[in-house]
Amino acid sequence: MAEFIKINVADNVAVAIHDVEDGTCFRTEDGEVTARVRIPAGHKMALKDMAEGEHVVKYGFPIGHLLSPVAEGGLVDHTNLKTNLDGLLEYTYEPELTEISPATSTAFFKGYRRADGSAGVRNELWIIPTVGCVNGVAQGIQKLFEKELADYPSIEKVIAFPHNYGCSQLGDDHENTRRILADMVHHPNAAGVLVVALGCENNQLSTFRELVGEIDESRVKFMESQKIKGDEVEYGLGLLREIAKAAKDDRREDIPASELRVGLKCGGSDGFSGITANPLLGRFSDWIVSQGGTTVLTEVPEMFGAETILMSRCQDEATFDRTVHLINDFKAYFMKNDQPVYENPSPGNKAGGISTLEEKSLGCTQKSGTSVVRDVLLYGERLKTKGLNLLSAPGNDLVASTALAASGCQIVLFTTGRGTPFGTFVPTAKISTNSTLAANKPLWIDFNAGAIIDGSPVEEVDKAFIDFVLGVASGEHVCNEKSGYSEIAIFKSGVTL
Repeated sequence: MAEFIKINVADNVAVAIHDVEDGTCFRTEDGEVTARVRIPAGHKMALKDMAEGEHVVKYGFPIGHLLSPVAEGGLVDHTNLKTNLDGLLEYTYEPELTEISPATSTAFFKGYRRADGSAGVRNELWIIPTVGCVNGVAQGIQKLFEKELADYPSIEKVIAFPHNYGCSQLGDDHENTRRILADMVHHPNAAGVLVVALGCENNQLSTFRELVGEIDESRVKFMESQKIKGDEVEYGLGLLREIAKAAKDDRREDIPASELRVGLKCGGSDGFSGITANPLLGRFSDWIVSQGGTTVLTEVPEMFGAETILMSRCQDEATFDRTVHLINDFKAYFMKNDQPVYENPSPGNKAGGISTLEEKSLGCTQKSGTSVVRDVLLYGERLKTKGLNLLSAPGNDLVASTALAASGCQIVLFTTGRGTPFGTFVPTAKISTNSTLAANKPLWIDFNAGAIIDGSPVEEVDKAFIDFVLGVASGEHVCNEKSGYSEIAIFKSGVTL
């Protein structure tokens, strides 16, 4: 196995495939480079002598400038590399569009066709509190119904989704809570939904029902706890039984992959994220688009430094303008709160070999593949356009994954080099960037993209990954589901009363 990989011919650094001791040689097109120090796995080695202030190039793009000279074979990391980025920017629409050819054959998954024409990949009952005050009521109903689940074979699981909000919020925060919860009511992975209210909260049940809009009243029911005489948990259990009976004939059927809507997310990235797992998701995204399906890329702060690549792929100037607002509005949010826009990499990122936001973003955006950007969604907006979409949400793993699911994604694909056990309210599949993580955390990791760097042919890994995702869409559980980890997190930016 090679000791290093040079990703792009223009790069002036190479990435260590595993821990490399000093004195190790790496042959490039220009000759041999010898490591002068130990280079940890995922970290960067200088391929030539570089001066203070010189740009470091990875993925074919500058990822920052050096704070001090680095000799050929030296380590380049967050201690000697600084971002080039700063402040708001002006952008010009310079399209470079790659149209993905339609697939020559149609792929299918086994899903649930809903009355509104949408398709779900799970048949679960969801209990959604309008306010955190009734989290205990919702969880109590869940626990009681779990004892009866065997009586309703069409129902796969019952899940309550506690959260902290729905009251004491103002402005955008209040509306964000309402929108996300309303999105969940309409999600096709739910066979039915019980909405549990208190009665005195800001998120009043009457106005929330107006926001939810048209529903199948046999599948979606509402209860206001303060108006119920006696045991509200038993009352809610009765409503849930009615929903389960309405779903008794639900069965999986063949549904084309064009009906899949897949969220693309990464977290706990490392130096291999942009080499293995993220490009794997990018190729998968292009495959789904070729099938007529949909993918969604979010984590706006992790587009900073690579945003012009996405802007050049916007289908028209109107989509470009919305992408510019997506980027600059999030930068303005950082600046309004007196926070640095570009100091994003976490301690785990840095330990894994990521030194600047440009480096992280150039790896992160590879999840979107090469296809044309068809639409840009605000936080809490639901999908309306097939193909690649961009979604406004922060980089926080739980908040961004919740936003992806709320937009209508039936599955979230989550790449990671560090590992994480969490899951949002749809299957949240973890794809490891390296084989060591996959071996160490089999209860967290669902697919190992590290096989690519171990020497497995890319085409074989791609095919296995497509089969894996179609299997998940057809009912195979991922690790977070097996562990019972399903939660929501709602974006908050303002005052709590």
